[in-house]
This record gives sequence, C-alpha cells and structure tokens, in this order.
Amino acid sequence: MTNMPPPQQFPFARQSAGHAPLRRFGSIRRTTSIDSDWPDGFGQPWDMVGRARDLLTPADGSAPQVLDTAHFRIKASPIREILAIEATPAHPCLPELVGVRAGGASRLVLSAKLGDVRGTPLFQLLDDYAGASLVAGWIWSQWRGDWASAPQRGSHQSTAGRKGVMDNICTGFTVGGSAFKADGTPDNVNQSFTEVGPLEHPDDPIGWHHLPFQEGPQKRRARRIDLWREGGTIMVDAGFQDSGSNPDGGRTAIHEYRVFAEVDEASGTLLALQALPMILPYRECPGASVKASRMVGCNVAEFRDLVIESLSSTLGCTHLNDVLRALADVPALARLLP
Repeated sequence: MTNMPPPQQFPFARQSAGHAPLRRFGSIRRTTSIDSDWPDGFGQPWDMVGRARDLLTPADGSAPQVLDTAHFRIKASPIREILAIEATPAHPCLPELVGVRAGGASRLVLSAKLGDVRGTPLFQLLDDYAGASLVAGWIWSQWRGDWASAPQRGSHQSTAGRKGVMDNICTGFTVGGSAFKADGTPDNVNQSFTEVGPLEHPDDPIGWHHLPFQEGPQKRRARRIDLWREGGTIMVDAGFQDSGSNPDGGRTAIHEYRVFAEVDEASGTLLALQALPMILPYRECPGASVKASRMVGCNVAEFRDLVIESLSSTLGCTHLNDVLRALADVPALARLLP
C-alpha cells in the first residue's frame, strides 16, 4: 500500500473577507478589539488594550446611537498572568483578576467575580483576554526568526494546549497532521498566513470603533457582531480576525472567520449556522467549520460554556469556538433592538 499524499490546503482558508459590510438599518453592531504591544521588547511583559462599542443603526435612517462602550488596559506577563488591570466601566472585583493566568482559570474567575455584567461589552472584552493573549505572541513570527523561543513557548511553562502538549487539542492540531513536525512536536514556524487590508469600510467611517494605526510588532484581535430582526428570527453576521503589523508596512492575519447564524428570538434556539474559514494556519483547520453545526438546536445564551463542552478537542477550533461563544450575547443585544 502506498502512502496517500497529504491533503491540499483549502484555497478559501487563505482569503480575507475584507472590510466589514455596510451597517443595515434596524441593526445593532458590536465591535471589539484587543491590541497587544511589547514596549520592553521580545519575550517581555506586554500591554494589552481592549476597546468595545455597541452601535444601534435605527430603521428610520436617523443618526446612529452608541448604546454602550468598554475599555481595558492589562499588563500581561510572558506566561499570560495578569500583572495589572484597569477598565471602564469600573468594577469592584477587577483587582481580583490580578495574578490570574489566562485560559480556563481566567474565565472561571471572570464568571465568578464579574458574572453580573454578562452580556455587556466589558464582559466580552475580558472573556476574550484568554484567546487574545494566547495568539498575541505569534506576531513576532513576522519580525524574528527565533520567535518560537520566547519564554511563553518554553515547554516547562507553556500556556498553550495542556501545559504545552498540543496533541489533539483542536482540529488543527490533530495528531499526525501538518501542525506537527516529523518528531511529533508542534510546528509553530511553518504556518499559513495572509496579507490583509483594513477592516473599516471606506464608505462607513463609523462602522468600527476607533482602531489605532499599528506599526512594529503589534497584534490585534478584532471581532464584529451584526444582528437584526426578520420576523421572529434574529439574523446574525459575525466576523473575527487575528492580525498584526508586518515589516512591509501592511497587515498579516493568521486567523479569520465569517459566521452567519439565525436565532429564534422567543426561545433563543440556534436555528441555522454557517461558519466560513477565511484564513487559518494549517490545512486541517477548516474541518472545524463543518463540526460547528452540532450547535444547531442549542440555546445561544448558554454558548459561553456549552461550546467548550460540545466542541472540545478535535471537534473544535480554539478560535472558532471563541467566535461561537460570543454569540451568547445575542439575546441580550436583541432586546435592545427597537
């Protein structure tokens, strides 16, 4: 028996969706971003700035209304511990996040201490700290050949996977796949990535909250959720991108998804889901998009916990799971639709 050739990378996993669509009349758009910058250099603690905004575009064509905003600044250690944090709006339990390490631990503490602000832009930003900090260091791959040797990637203290063990942690890291070297260790160097343009639509200058220009090794996780009502159904169009500035003066992305969903407004049940893998690092990664349909029939309000339980290990993609988990806020946002 001859060995089968490796599968081809899906062409659509190397193509950005481009800028955000124009806002619909009678819709709400939530945009969030988390920017990472290393003022003290490679391998050192870094600054993360989160920004979020909920914007209503009235059906009658009147002026858009800002419904809510949020902002945070976090100093993160090389192994993703929160060294310092401040946020707007303020919350009395924020100091209790200091010393917490990103990942399952940070999400547990967040749920326990700030559960009273679930559904708000602030909660979404803080929940996304885990995923944004996991990917942030990747931007150094565009600037340094030794980026994989950064302290947070040392096997003795890695914060990725199960203490550095990536076997079957997600669809992309299925054992035997292209995410691993011949010796079975993760291949953090030979990844696919794509040059991307701005997320802002040129004909809609307020379609995003302010996204500062980035240069040097700076990373951004950005997401957008548009929702509007059609009869008794809430329609959702969501976009997600992990990108950063490159030495040529442009931007390079390592992850990007576009997700379309339909949610029954009365029950909160997910009626339909389409997940499009736009940019992903390994040829196996797009397979997670098909498995995401397992969430159809579930209550989206429970997605922050349910997605992780239902799409664990090789059934899911860490970053697509983050996109789906953010849909938990759709019911709360839908209640703000006129």
